[in-house]
Amino acid sequence: MKKIFITATDTEAGKTFMTEAIMKELTDRRYQVLGFKPVAAGCEETADGLRNADALALQARCSKTLDYQQINPVAFKEPVAPHLAAKKAAQQIDLTQLNQAFDVLQQYQPDFILTEGAGGWRLPLSDTLFLSDLAIQQQMSVVLVVPVRLGCLNHARLTAEAIAHDGLIISGWIANIPDSNMAYLQDNLEALQTLIDAPLIGKVPQVNNADMAAPYLDVTPLL
Repeated sequence: MKKIFITATDTEAGKTFMTEAIMKELTDRRYQVLGFKPVAAGCEETADGLRNADALALQARCSKTLDYQQINPVAFKEPVAPHLAAKKAAQQIDLTQLNQAFDVLQQYQPDFILTEGAGGWRLPLSDTLFLSDLAIQQQMSVVLVVPVRLGCLNHARLTAEAIAHDGLIISGWIANIPDSNMAYLQDNLEALQTLIDAPLIGKVPQVNNADMAAPYLDVTPLL
């Protein structure tokens, strides 16, 4: 079983979109794949409880039918950083809880578990806890999503350095290209390939959904 953590250089970078696309490519290759969104802020109140759109998207892509709480064990209504949402809700995010939820998914023995992060790599869950701690404890490999825009070179290099410092391997990275007319686009892509010591598994232009994004990915380095 392979454990992969999907992170990005920033928030609103396309992590859910790319996680869905990877899940589609893997399931199309007949692999059993589960998605995991350990912490989500910005959830809607429903008759069944708090629901997050990103977590629901991953739930729909899973090879097995899972309860929502198995996909997203920690959910907050406020669309802010999770540690702030937790304080407002008078709750504390516990790494033990996240590990236990992940261990339950492992009991299904899928070929892959894709864990989608929130925000960037060093997202705080409390004053002393970061979401990256879950990836470190579970020894996940990492896929880095880079939205190709002004500032991406610095953000990508710093994120890659932080992941390496934490002792994890970047299995691949994805260039998310929201603007194909960006000035010096090719130069930026070439610079990113130099700055990130990992395989480029996809250059994804602006498309309408994850199914359309999937053909732009080569998930071979993740296998």
